Amino acid sequence: MSAGMEFVLLTFMGLPLLMVLLNNLLKKEIAQKICLSLGIIAGIVQMAAAVFVFASLKAAGQTEADFSQFWDLGVGASRFSVDFFSLLVLFCIGMVITAGFLTAGKTLGDKKFNFTNLAMILLLGMNGIALVTDLFSLYVFLEITGVASFVMISLNKEGDGIEGAFKYLVMSAIATVFILGGLAFLFMQSGSLQYGDVAAALSDWQYAEQPALLIAGFVLVLVGFSIKSGVMPFHGWLPDAYQSAPAAVSVILGGIVTKMAGVYALLRLTADIFVNVPVFNQILMLLAIVSIVLGAVAAITQTDFKRILAYSSISQIGYILLGASCGSAVGLIGAMLHFFNHATFKTTLFVNSAAVEIATGTTEIEKLGGLQEKMPVTGVSSILAFLSTAGIPPLAGFWSKLLIIIAAWQTGNVFIAGLALFASIFTAAYFLRLQRCVFFGPAVEGLEDTKEVTGGVCLSSLALSAITVGFGLLFPALLLFLQGQGLI
Repeated sequence: MSAGMEFVLLTFMGLPLLMVLLNNLLKKEIAQKICLSLGIIAGIVQMAAAVFVFASLKAAGQTEADFSQFWDLGVGASRFSVDFFSLLVLFCIGMVITAGFLTAGKTLGDKKFNFTNLAMILLLGMNGIALVTDLFSLYVFLEITGVASFVMISLNKEGDGIEGAFKYLVMSAIATVFILGGLAFLFMQSGSLQYGDVAAALSDWQYAEQPALLIAGFVLVLVGFSIKSGVMPFHGWLPDAYQSAPAAVSVILGGIVTKMAGVYALLRLTADIFVNVPVFNQILMLLAIVSIVLGAVAAITQTDFKRILAYSSISQIGYILLGASCGSAVGLIGAMLHFFNHATFKTTLFVNSAAVEIATGTTEIEKLGGLQEKMPVTGVSSILAFLSTAGIPPLAGFWSKLLIIIAAWQTGNVFIAGLALFASIFTAAYFLRLQRCVFFGPAVEGLEDTKEVTGGVCLSSLALSAITVGFGLLFPALLLFLQGQGLI
């Protein structure tokens, strides 16, 4: 590994810590002025670092790289590792963090300093989740992410925010009990929590001394991470947390936190650990299709912009898990790509909900209307994100959903594939309703003087929309690249 690449790898964990130190060592007056710039820099540098490491691995003919952050404890010690999937995830984290900080400039007022500290801790936790190679370290970084999220949801110290944060805290605590219990059972049988060691112990779990412990372990871990993911029927905390959080926090929560705190972990379990436990995939597929259908149906009945997006997230997370649960290369690639697409289009929509809230003072769709002419950038970017979410070609969301449905069909789950395809109709229904209520029709009384929100919010919408369109148009080239790599 070159010295340059090793230095870049260290930035994933080192840069958030450096930004927290800078933010707190500078004079308060200076920190208040530049804190958001520190967060934007951290996000952009992370995206650039992910692209650089990907290019370096590709040039060297490697698929992964191991490294230690501060010192090398030798073979078998806990280390960090990156592969193409974790690099994709790290890019997503940087992208969403950047959008969150660009949105924060017009939404947080005097809370910017605290927001920056918490967001950098959150960045550290999410990066750790993407980089670790053992289950206990994964749990530690999950807790770092969870605690930072809890405080950020209640950042404004208002009633709704505190209530949403409390629900998140309670459900997160329950998930922690399940996860720790499951890890204990797995450790008893495998003697280690390294991904590879646990996978080896599970490869012939039927012949283990106490197979019941292994079964209990993976069931508890599955339930714990399902709660963290917010999939149905463990979703109770998610809509309230998304709705009650400050606008910039909702961008980060909806764009990446939920996926990193639960979905990414489930993808890693599926791909690296529970490969030889078919029942794990079967349970995951059941949770996925329930979330896809019921999440979309529930979104139709909501009247708040952010709450609609929350239930939409539950449904779209179901598609990611469905792809992973198929147990095929096509399904896993589809899940990874939909992870990226969801981070892009859902961040766009939460940024747009923030723009609507800034411009009108509300996110209740029944109090809105006729904003298309007043806020053209927000309106058009919302349409693009909605169409991508619904899987309309040639936008990015269409391709990843197509791969997931193909994977389900190829693995013999024809009925599940049909349900997933049918659910796209509900997705189109609730987004058409939202778009009609918020942007179409005559302007509502009192909103005649509404203007487009400029600055970082507008920039985020434009950049994310460009990614959604560009990725969709360039997908055939990406497909050829993946085929050349032997991934599909």
